[in-house]
Amino acid sequence: MKFGETLVLLGIFVVLPTIIVWLVSRYKKHETDKRAEIALAAIEKDSDLDLEAFFRKMNLPSRTIKEKLLDKLLWGCIFTIFGVCIYMALAVFGMVIDSVIADMFIGLSMVAVPSLGIGIAFLINYFVGKKALKQEMEAELKHMQTEE
Repeated sequence: MKFGETLVLLGIFVVLPTIIVWLVSRYKKHETDKRAEIALAAIEKDSDLDLEAFFRKMNLPSRTIKEKLLDKLLWGCIFTIFGVCIYMALAVFGMVIDSVIADMFIGLSMVAVPSLGIGIAFLINYFVGKKALKQEMEAELKHMQTEE
Protein backbone atom coordinates (compact mmCIF):
# COMPACT_ATOMS: atom_id res chain seq x y z
CA MET A 1 0.00 0.00 0.00
CA LYS A 2 1.29 3.45 -0.86
CA PHE A 3 1.93 6.14 1.73
CA GLY A 4 -0.82 8.38 0.31
CA GLU A 5 -3.39 5.60 0.49
CA THR A 6 -2.39 4.89 4.08
CA LEU A 7 -2.87 8.56 5.00
CA VAL A 8 -6.30 8.65 3.37
CA LEU A 9 -7.38 5.49 5.22
CA LEU A 10 -6.08 6.86 8.54
CA GLY A 11 -7.89 10.11 7.91
CA ILE A 12 -11.18 8.38 7.14
CA PHE A 13 -11.12 5.68 9.81
CA VAL A 14 -9.25 7.42 12.67
CA VAL A 15 -9.27 11.19 12.38
CA LEU A 16 -12.81 11.68 11.05
CA PRO A 17 -14.58 9.63 13.78
CA THR A 18 -12.44 11.33 16.43
CA ILE A 19 -13.43 14.77 15.16
CA ILE A 20 -17.11 13.80 15.03
CA VAL A 21 -17.06 12.54 18.64
CA TRP A 22 -15.22 15.68 19.77
CA LEU A 23 -17.75 17.97 18.05
CA VAL A 24 -20.75 16.16 19.49
CA SER A 25 -19.35 16.17 23.03
CA ARG A 26 -18.39 19.84 22.69
CA TYR A 27 -21.92 20.71 21.55
CA LYS A 28 -23.52 18.82 24.45
CA LYS A 29 -21.18 20.48 26.95
CA HIS A 30 -22.03 23.89 25.50
CA GLU A 31 -25.76 23.18 25.78
CA THR A 32 -25.38 22.07 29.40
CA ASP A 33 -23.32 25.15 30.28
CA LYS A 34 -25.86 27.41 28.60
CA ARG A 35 -28.75 25.85 30.53
CA ALA A 36 -26.86 26.13 33.81
CA GLU A 37 -26.10 29.79 33.11
CA ILE A 38 -29.77 30.52 32.36
CA ALA A 39 -30.87 28.70 35.52
CA LEU A 40 -28.37 30.59 37.69
CA ALA A 41 -29.46 33.93 36.23
CA ALA A 42 -33.13 33.11 36.85
CA ILE A 43 -32.41 32.06 40.44
CA GLU A 44 -30.44 35.26 41.11
CA LYS A 45 -33.23 37.49 39.75
CA ASP A 46 -36.18 35.74 41.41
CA SER A 47 -35.47 34.04 44.71
CA ASP A 48 -39.00 32.66 45.18
CA LEU A 49 -38.97 30.89 41.82
CA ASP A 50 -40.50 27.42 41.63
CA LEU A 51 -37.39 25.51 40.53
CA GLU A 52 -39.16 22.29 39.62
CA ALA A 53 -41.58 24.02 37.24
CA PHE A 54 -38.77 26.17 35.83
CA PHE A 55 -36.56 23.18 35.01
CA ARG A 56 -39.52 21.26 33.57
CA LYS A 57 -40.20 24.16 31.18
CA MET A 58 -36.52 24.56 30.40
CA ASN A 59 -35.92 20.92 29.44
CA LEU A 60 -36.87 19.98 25.94
CA PRO A 61 -39.76 17.54 25.73
CA SER A 62 -38.54 14.02 25.15
CA ARG A 63 -39.54 12.29 21.97
CA THR A 64 -42.29 9.74 22.17
CA ILE A 65 -41.79 6.03 21.57
CA LYS A 66 -43.78 6.30 18.36
CA GLU A 67 -41.52 9.08 17.03
CA LYS A 68 -38.43 7.02 17.81
CA LEU A 69 -39.90 3.98 16.05
CA LEU A 70 -40.84 6.06 13.01
CA ASP A 71 -37.25 7.32 12.83
CA LYS A 72 -36.07 3.71 12.77
CA LEU A 73 -38.51 2.99 9.95
CA LEU A 74 -37.26 6.02 8.01
CA TRP A 75 -33.58 5.11 8.37
CA GLY A 76 -34.32 1.47 7.61
CA CYS A 77 -36.02 2.45 4.36
CA ILE A 78 -33.23 4.88 3.41
CA PHE A 79 -30.41 2.38 3.98
CA THR A 80 -32.26 -0.50 2.33
CA ILE A 81 -33.22 1.51 -0.74
CA PHE A 82 -29.65 2.81 -1.04
CA GLY A 83 -28.26 -0.74 -1.04
CA VAL A 84 -30.87 -2.00 -3.50
CA CYS A 85 -30.23 0.98 -5.81
CA ILE A 86 -26.52 0.19 -5.93
CA TYR A 87 -27.24 -3.37 -7.04
CA MET A 88 -29.84 -2.14 -9.54
CA ALA A 89 -27.29 0.29 -10.99
CA LEU A 90 -24.80 -2.57 -11.30
CA ALA A 91 -27.42 -4.68 -13.09
CA VAL A 92 -28.28 -1.88 -15.52
CA PHE A 93 -24.59 -1.18 -16.09
CA GLY A 94 -24.04 -4.89 -16.76
CA MET A 95 -26.88 -4.97 -19.28
CA VAL A 96 -25.68 -1.89 -21.13
CA ILE A 97 -21.97 -2.75 -21.19
CA ASP A 98 -22.50 -6.55 -21.32
CA SER A 99 -20.01 -7.10 -18.52
CA VAL A 100 -19.37 -5.80 -15.05
CA ILE A 101 -15.82 -5.20 -13.95
CA ALA A 102 -15.05 -7.46 -11.00
CA ASP A 103 -13.26 -4.72 -9.05
CA MET A 104 -16.20 -2.37 -9.50
CA PHE A 105 -18.67 -5.05 -8.39
CA ILE A 106 -16.61 -5.86 -5.30
CA GLY A 107 -16.09 -2.20 -4.44
CA LEU A 108 -19.75 -1.30 -4.74
CA SER A 109 -20.76 -4.46 -2.90
CA MET A 110 -18.59 -3.33 0.02
CA VAL A 111 -20.91 -0.30 0.23
CA ALA A 112 -24.19 -2.01 -0.64
CA VAL A 113 -23.98 -5.01 1.70
CA PRO A 114 -23.43 -2.98 4.91
CA SER A 115 -26.15 -0.55 3.79
CA LEU A 116 -28.58 -3.40 3.25
CA GLY A 117 -27.61 -4.97 6.57
CA ILE A 118 -28.10 -1.73 8.49
CA GLY A 119 -31.38 -1.02 6.70
CA ILE A 120 -32.79 -4.47 7.35
CA ALA A 121 -31.69 -4.27 11.01
CA PHE A 122 -33.53 -0.93 11.39
CA LEU A 123 -36.64 -2.38 9.75
CA ILE A 124 -36.59 -5.47 11.98
CA ASN A 125 -36.08 -3.21 15.00
CA TYR A 126 -39.07 -1.11 13.94
CA PHE A 127 -41.47 -4.03 13.44
CA VAL A 128 -40.39 -5.89 16.58
CA GLY A 129 -40.44 -2.67 18.62
CA LYS A 130 -43.87 -1.73 17.29
CA LYS A 131 -45.27 -5.07 18.40
CA ALA A 132 -43.44 -5.19 21.75
CA LEU A 133 -44.08 -1.57 22.74
CA LYS A 134 -47.73 -1.33 21.71
CA GLN A 135 -49.02 -1.05 25.29
CA GLU A 136 -46.35 1.51 26.25
CA MET A 137 -47.26 3.67 23.24
CA GLU A 138 -50.95 3.57 24.18
CA ALA A 139 -50.16 4.49 27.79
CA GLU A 140 -47.90 7.32 26.63
CA LEU A 141 -50.64 8.64 24.34
CA LYS A 142 -53.18 8.59 27.19
CA HIS A 143 -50.69 10.35 29.47
CA MET A 144 -50.06 13.07 26.88
CA GLN A 145 -53.81 13.57 26.36
CA THR A 146 -54.39 14.01 30.10
CA GLU A 147 -51.61 16.62 30.33
CA GLU A 148 -53.25 18.76 27.64
